[in-house]
Amino acid sequence: MSIGMQRRLLYTPIFHIDTNLINARGKLHTMNQIEKWADDDVILVNMSGVSFKEAQAGNNLARTKKALSHIFTLTDNSINSNDPIYQRIEVALFPDGIKTENQQNDIKIVFEAAKYHAILVTRDGGSRSQPGGILGNRDNLRGIVSIMSDTEAVAYIRDKIRERDEFNHYFAQEFGGELSPWTGKD
Repeated sequence: MSIGMQRRLLYTPIFHIDTNLINARGKLHTMNQIEKWADDDVILVNMSGVSFKEAQAGNNLARTKKALSHIFTLTDNSINSNDPIYQRIEVALFPDGIKTENQQNDIKIVFEAAKYHAILVTRDGGSRSQPGGILGNRDNLRGIVSIMSDTEAVAYIRDKIRERDEFNHYFAQEFGGELSPWTGKD
């Protein structure tokens, strides 16, 4: 077995984006960066089938077009609400019970991220105006699923890119070889 320089595609989980980060108008700078990294094959970005359907609601052509540009899962119809992980997510997010279809969708979105060992990227909750939500309850979901805001995801990816590039610089210095042209540019 030989060790070589690391590839451009980071060794991170897939990132699942929530519906609130579709970025149809391209005005979310963090999502523009995440989308560029995905286009450049630095990371993999998917979305749950539930998020895909939510993005198409309301007949917003720009949102629908953007949703269609993403890979999405097809398992939302086969989600078993009796699954122990599903039930743990439900209790963590909505301890007083589910009251709306949007809450049900939030559980499914988090469940799919957990099922695929993805990092869920969302802006749902965790703020002064919305202290609960997915972000506000992520501590209750630790060990089940990784949840980040878009800002946190960008910082995490930047750290992983830096680690990759530092390793490749070290490898080239110690063992020789040319650095890839993308080194230091992602």
